[in-house]
Amino acid sequence: MNIIVTGAGKGIGYEIVKILCKHKQNHILAISRKMNDLKDLVSDCHKQTPDSKVTPYEFDLNQFDFYPFIAQRMEAILHKIDIIIHNAGRLVNKPFFKIQQGDFDEMYNVNVKAPYFFTQAMLPLMNRGGHIVMISSMGGVQGTKKFEGLSAYSSSKGALGILSECLAVELAEQDIFVNCLALGGAQTKMFEKAFPGIKASQSAQQMASFIADFAVNGHKYFNGKVLEVATT
Repeated sequence: MNIIVTGAGKGIGYEIVKILCKHKQNHILAISRKMNDLKDLVSDCHKQTPDSKVTPYEFDLNQFDFYPFIAQRMEAILHKIDIIIHNAGRLVNKPFFKIQQGDFDEMYNVNVKAPYFFTQAMLPLMNRGGHIVMISSMGGVQGTKKFEGLSAYSSSKGALGILSECLAVELAEQDIFVNCLALGGAQTKMFEKAFPGIKASQSAQQMASFIADFAVNGHKYFNGKVLEVATT
């Protein structure tokens, strides 16, 4: 399968690529803003699975004007796409009254606008039966516990759930499945920013294992769903 993982340079995205590359039939295109992180990822993947096929691609998802060019590059590298995992995310932890427009735009651009327009750009390359996985947060699920300083972040992640439901309807005729995973706590740098001094219930590796398996198999059972992935 041909798989794109955004935010692959660290944390959960890094671990997702390491898991998916264990299967010889998978070609993973790993996207991150920092090539050094991607070089480390490719090195780790080859140490773990010498014949793994991981292509690093340095790109800042904020560069929306370049999406048509990126689509051409993806076609040249992968030809067709089976799975997209929208893992990239941005978090700024500030009280509501201190959030500035720049903070807001930073989070909404990466957390909402990028998955929206990246999916749009890649759609012509998606195989029938393909699966698009949005990575949201438990904080973005209505009725769950909320935390101070995360109003912009959580609301942006909530938008991903609605987007997933809408895209599942719009892409049904093309036989493309769209689901959203609302993650609970996983021990990553982003989690440590949001909850300093608190230990998450899951490691990045544990959460990545679930996401990788769901990306490959979840569309057999779900479409247009927002699924809560948390131990409590």
